[in-house]
Amino acid sequence: MASSEQAVTKGTHGEKLNTRAAGVIALAVLMSRILGMVRLQVFAALFGAGRLMDVFFIAFRIPNLLRDMVGEGALSTAFVTTFSKTVAREGDQSAWRLANKVVTLTAVMVSALVVLGIAVAPWLVALLGWGFDPAKAALTVELTRIMYPFILIVSLAALVMGMLNARNVFGVPALASTFFNLGFIITGAGLGWWLDPHFGPKAVLGLAIGVLVGGLLQLGVQIPSLLRFGYRYRPDFRWRDPGVKAMLLIMGPSVIAASTVQVNVVVNSAFASTLGNGPISWLGYAFRLMQFPIGMFGVALGTVSLPMLSRLAVAGDAERLRSELARGLRMVFFLTVPAAIGLIVLAGPIVSVLYQHGRFTAYEAHQTAGALRFYSLGLCGYAALKVLVNAFYAVDRRRTPMVVSLSAMGLNLLLCWLTTQQWHWGARGLAFSTAAVATVNFLVLYGLMRRHLGRLDSHAMLSMFARLAVAGTLLGAICWGGSHWLLPDWAHQRFWPKLGALAAVIVIGAGAFFGSAMLLGIGEMRELVQVLRRKLHVA
Repeated sequence: MASSEQAVTKGTHGEKLNTRAAGVIALAVLMSRILGMVRLQVFAALFGAGRLMDVFFIAFRIPNLLRDMVGEGALSTAFVTTFSKTVAREGDQSAWRLANKVVTLTAVMVSALVVLGIAVAPWLVALLGWGFDPAKAALTVELTRIMYPFILIVSLAALVMGMLNARNVFGVPALASTFFNLGFIITGAGLGWWLDPHFGPKAVLGLAIGVLVGGLLQLGVQIPSLLRFGYRYRPDFRWRDPGVKAMLLIMGPSVIAASTVQVNVVVNSAFASTLGNGPISWLGYAFRLMQFPIGMFGVALGTVSLPMLSRLAVAGDAERLRSELARGLRMVFFLTVPAAIGLIVLAGPIVSVLYQHGRFTAYEAHQTAGALRFYSLGLCGYAALKVLVNAFYAVDRRRTPMVVSLSAMGLNLLLCWLTTQQWHWGARGLAFSTAAVATVNFLVLYGLMRRHLGRLDSHAMLSMFARLAVAGTLLGAICWGGSHWLLPDWAHQRFWPKLGALAAVIVIGAGAFFGSAMLLGIGEMRELVQVLRRKLHVA
């Protein structure tokens, strides 16, 4: 492990480790995302995309607001940054002592948030689902209260993940969400059937309990890896510690920045709740599909970059920090541009193949596909933010993302109002608002980071985009042609011919894109090929 850490800070060795580690995470996240997709496929077939899934999506979203703000958002980012710097400056023992203090503090504070959240659940539901009728709201409150302890579980899981990431262990933490999905699927579907074989309102309670079981598995699977490093938890209430203070100073602006994102979620949910039964579910299913490439590429590279950029910042190596950040952003765009093109052009058949089973109708597939197209417009910016925001934390410019996010709140509210109330785009308008805000956030933060670092290899970025435009145009043409000739009536085609045609279009399109990228001399393509050759032991 020591040699791995040294490699991170040395020239091309650090770049190889960065790419390899991102590859490990991407593979683990791929498995998790596939299971997450299976989870949604199962629930879509059992419950459809109407009233009951609207209730579940809103109920699950409420504890997720705090999870994103505290558990897997601000807390995780602040802890990884502080823990990595403590290891670099003071050694392992000081870092473990800091971890004990932070775990104890988190357990106490988040437990209080759980109790408070259970108490105020009716008001939270009224805020996110102001268009719900009384029966729909009452069921949402019940599910919310069941799932609220998930915040505590996932916050502790995020801390364990942070400690492992700081020790350059990425595979097990990334794989942990796979166990969450397994627990969620098995418990949710099994308990739901036991409560109500017809999968009516009572069966949705099984999904809520499945969330808790999945969270416990996500936490538990990571603990053995942490114990092997010699970590032993001992309650420590001595929170007046420089490390804890440093973490809280980072976390404060992060919480505010994450809060603005969650305010946008609340606004979008509130507008969606006024559109009748279904739009919340359409948006939920579509957003999960967009999260697939974000999780594989944006989250993978962002997870690897945070501890490495933090160490480079501590070492004062501004040149390598610029190089690694620019390289990470280019890789994100190289991987997400084809994903965005594919999701936009093939949204209909993709949604149909994945979701149009059981109670999930062709109409619901059409509506979900529309939302997916608009979400995908912001896919690249959304994924790149995962890397770029971490760079601001690494260089102690933590307030900048907060200020930019605050400014974006007004834009989101305006776009939600325009697209749903004035232009009548329905759920698609809310997806468009999310995409636009993510893109604007990225562009503003990119400009600010470029000014802070003096330069950010923008010429190399523009050169790559020019070549990507050529490869992307070829990919788009193949996807359009395949959709037009092989999938003209995807909503009513039989499953297996539709799946075969879609798979053929995707494989041919991907081959054309990556082949043309190689011919065009895109450096990120060469780097991926080199990684694959090393993995396959090809000389």
